[in-house]
Amino acid sequence: MHEVQASFRQEVEKLGIALTDEQMVQYETYFTWLVEWNEKMNLTAITDAQGVYFKHFYDSLTLLSVPQFAQKGTLLDVGAGAGFPSLPVHIAAPELQVTVLDSLNKRIGFLNELAVALEVKSFKAMHGRAEDFAKPGQLRGQFAQVTARAVARLNVLLELCLPYVQVGGHFFAMKGPDAQNEVAEAKKALDLLGGRVVDVVKTSLPVEEGERNIIIVEKVKATPKQYPRKAGTPSKSPL
Repeated sequence: MHEVQASFRQEVEKLGIALTDEQMVQYETYFTWLVEWNEKMNLTAITDAQGVYFKHFYDSLTLLSVPQFAQKGTLLDVGAGAGFPSLPVHIAAPELQVTVLDSLNKRIGFLNELAVALEVKSFKAMHGRAEDFAKPGQLRGQFAQVTARAVARLNVLLELCLPYVQVGGHFFAMKGPDAQNEVAEAKKALDLLGGRVVDVVKTSLPVEEGERNIIIVEKVKATPKQYPRKAGTPSKSPL
């Protein structure tokens, strides 16, 4: 365990992130809670220390190496699951104001209790589908930054996530090796929803081969008010 933690800290430093001893304790608390709660509910298939520290924590922290990502201000994580990428990022960038959305109430319960144990500030977990909170007067257009990891293909994600982004803000889609194909597939959705891909940043994990990509989408104009469509429609009938 200590070897994994030391290696994690060294590799994260190569991303330009110097973690404090206190932050390392927070990651250890996160790991312990994740493994214990995973016995009661399905949070992750990965429960070994090296897997959690690198495939979850390190992978999440690659977001902080992207030049467009701001370590202050508002961040929404859509489909947060067990808290990736938002909570590992929040530990390393405590000045962020983080909101997470997830459709499973059990996961929201886990995230709320975990946030208390981690003693992170400015954290809010909300139960519901992405389509549920994007109406005017709710959370629409309220966030400078929105992210999602392993939720859906880009043409679906854009409809779920771009309505939440302020004009001039960014959406960060954390993806695998097929990112360029997803960008091509999402051209219509980008045009309709007011997004523009400004970069696709390649990342990788120190512990395994396998390309990862972060697709960076700038919100260049307001999303038409008819989007997102009703719950379930974006995934059944992608733009």
